[in-house]
Amino acid sequence: MEKFKAFLTRKNIIISPKVYFIGAMGAMAQGLFCSLLIGTIIGTLGTQLNLPYLNEIGAFATAMSGPAMAVAIGYALKCPPLVLFSLIAVGNAANNLGDAGGPLAVLIIVIIAAELGKAVAGETKIDILVTPLVTIFSGVALSTAIAPAIGYAASSVGSLIMWATEQEPLLMGILVSVVVGIALTLPISSAAICAALSLTGLAGGAAVAGCCAQMIGFAVISFRENKWGGLISQGLGTSMLQMGNIVRNPRIWIPPTVASAITGPLATCLFKLQMNGAPVSSGMGTCGMVGPIGVYSGWINDIAAGTKAAITPADWIALALIAIILPAILSWLIAIPCRKLGWIKDGDMKLD
Repeated sequence: MEKFKAFLTRKNIIISPKVYFIGAMGAMAQGLFCSLLIGTIIGTLGTQLNLPYLNEIGAFATAMSGPAMAVAIGYALKCPPLVLFSLIAVGNAANNLGDAGGPLAVLIIVIIAAELGKAVAGETKIDILVTPLVTIFSGVALSTAIAPAIGYAASSVGSLIMWATEQEPLLMGILVSVVVGIALTLPISSAAICAALSLTGLAGGAAVAGCCAQMIGFAVISFRENKWGGLISQGLGTSMLQMGNIVRNPRIWIPPTVASAITGPLATCLFKLQMNGAPVSSGMGTCGMVGPIGVYSGWINDIAAGTKAAITPADWIALALIAIILPAILSWLIAIPCRKLGWIKDGDMKLD
């Protein structure tokens, strides 16, 4: 056993939930952003501006989502070059065979293939043959064997959540908004979770609401400590910057979380806000304004499909209220009694 542990250490194979479900999952979300998401945005611009060339660029980018996720995961796992490059084929196979639940299939299968590839890398004199062979064969074989089942399970869970949100928009609006919003602030990837579950529709709208509430909420209530730099870094970057402060004083999490519990059901019950763009957008919030852009691209998709007649002023008002205005106002108002009660003190949300 000691020899095996020493071998794993030498090969930099760290079997840890933190490595796989925080590091690797976070990297996978970045891979999705740099392929599927950015491709969707470029394609939407092409459609709106009547520039077919942009549609082609967008199509090329979205088609590479599987390989992009795989390489991002491999990079997070510190794979040697031959393993990293071989994961391109693995990611393509896992994503295609996983269908709607492809991102989850990619995450699981690429982690296994990457660690097997790392285990044999540099161990033989014909490394140029052995390492790619082990990585690609194991990854593609696993994709053939289990990717469809993983994809089906993930999409089934996502479909159940979306169905439940349609049936019970108030309760599920609260639940989805709060849970996904909390996931966005935690050091895990809400974007990857939404992508893995193919979370769109009303549930996607609730997820967007929850993520926006966390980011805009923290940006506003910490303005006195962090000024404009903090407003931008949290409002357009990530509320995860507050994680260290949350550990020191969990009560600072109350205003944005309560705000998400309000905006979520408003999105599902009052405004009927749906996010029918790329599922990864559901878990991005106002990071680069990806969440609102995803809602907009969903409107374009719905118009093209004939399920939506046009984008109305009411649509824009609802999106502005859910994504920016209400999270800012509600979080600020909820923070007032928290400060008066001494639950939140000056400096509690100061960013280093």
